[in-house]
Amino acid sequence: MNKYLIYIAVFATSIILASCGGNSTEGHDEHGHGEEGHEEEGHDEHENSNTATLTNEQIESIGIKYGSIEKKQLTSSLKLNGLLRVPNNNQASVTSLYGGVINTLPIQQGNMVKKGQVIATLSNPNFIIMQEDFLTISSKLSFAEIEYKRQTELNEGNATSLKKLQESETELNTLKAQKASLKKQLELLGVNPDKLTSDNFQSVISVRSPINGIISNIHVNIGSYVDANKPIADIVDNSQLHLDLYVYEKDLAKLQVGQTIHFTLTNNPGQEYDAEVYAVSNTFEPNTKTIAVHAKVEGDKQGLIDGMNITALVSLDDATVDAVPTDAIVSHEGQDYIFIVTDEHSEEEHHDDAEEGEEHEHDEHGHEHNEATTDEHSEGGVVFEKIPVKKGTTDVGYSEITLLKDIPAGSKIVIEGAFFILGKMNNKGEGHSH
Repeated sequence: MNKYLIYIAVFATSIILASCGGNSTEGHDEHGHGEEGHEEEGHDEHENSNTATLTNEQIESIGIKYGSIEKKQLTSSLKLNGLLRVPNNNQASVTSLYGGVINTLPIQQGNMVKKGQVIATLSNPNFIIMQEDFLTISSKLSFAEIEYKRQTELNEGNATSLKKLQESETELNTLKAQKASLKKQLELLGVNPDKLTSDNFQSVISVRSPINGIISNIHVNIGSYVDANKPIADIVDNSQLHLDLYVYEKDLAKLQVGQTIHFTLTNNPGQEYDAEVYAVSNTFEPNTKTIAVHAKVEGDKQGLIDGMNITALVSLDDATVDAVPTDAIVSHEGQDYIFIVTDEHSEEEHHDDAEEGEEHEHDEHGHEHNEATTDEHSEGGVVFEKIPVKKGTTDVGYSEITLLKDIPAGSKIVIEGAFFILGKMNNKGEGHSH
């Protein structure tokens, strides 16, 4: 069907050209061009794969809008890949110095905790034995101090031997060391030795968070036994979250401390985050030709987790370039294009053509087709040409372009609706291929 419509349009166009050329009965105008030549020109115009013609009605229905190539100051950027990282001193594995059975576990994964907050409680009979040993040694130490004082007085009066005085002194020092050791151990357990009595032994100890942060993992359950120095939970402090970006050597000169970076999560590009470059490495990453650039994440860090893949844009210098709205650029078979207006016919012009066609209705060569010609051109239309471009920096809704084909100065370009024109052009190409 498309094939026949195209042939009718081509034939109607040739009739109009012939009827406007003059009254020669031989079909020749004043320059000697025959009707056959006009038919060939019309056919060539419709065969042009780089143009498409839309009627005024189609243009209004699609909502095509026009603009021009503008001079815009766009911020160029460098696209990089990387990972989110938390420094080691902002990560913690919560452990207990002593093994025990988990009594309580008042945390859940994702909870925010503060430094010193209780993460879990453990029980172990050895905790009671340590407290008992501390009280026993404290009592022995009191007796040893009295004995040492007595032996000192006796030695001064030559009432005892020097050996007994030395033995008394050794016993006193040994007990002091044992008491000091047990005191420190009890303090590590969270027991206050100075307030410890035989009536307030603690059978349960508390394990506390060493840093502020978020619970990222929990490794135990209530009732399970945890060995000494085995992790109970992991905590991550995202306040110092940073990016490790990987930059090739050729782009390294474009980066410097203080530059702003906009990044998104590779698997969730919907939300954008900001970071600032604070350090550039001077060594290559192992097994790669890249250099690490470190940037501190600024602002809201909700939803960011250590180890996530990110895609970042590093803002570079501003530059004034030829640019068009990004929507004006369409892509086909790997090439970017814009559309310009090459021939614009108003409705009045087409009505004039139609009236002229009626005057020549009885012309020897056109009388069979004038009515069809009038119907076709009564709506008016615009011819659009596809121009190849090279797309560059994109910023604030505009994209830099480099024309790969010269166009007339001041050409009107399509800034909205280019996609539909491309679709019509492709459909036209399919029609000719049949």
